[in-house]
Amino acid sequence: MTQVRAYQLLGAVAGMVVPDQVGRFAYRKGLFVLAQSGQAIEIRNDARFQPRTW
Repeated sequence: MTQVRAYQLLGAVAGMVVPDQVGRFAYRKGLFVLAQSGQAIEIRNDARFQPRTW
């Protein structure tokens, strides 16, 4: 059996289009917000973001 407590899990919301209200909600819940930007994916969280760990 793998000991899960040895790992910290981080969460994210990702989409081609992420409405502002969805991004704000995910940010407040400690989730990374990933969205399409041209041909790339960008992380929309700012430097003050504190991710939640599980």
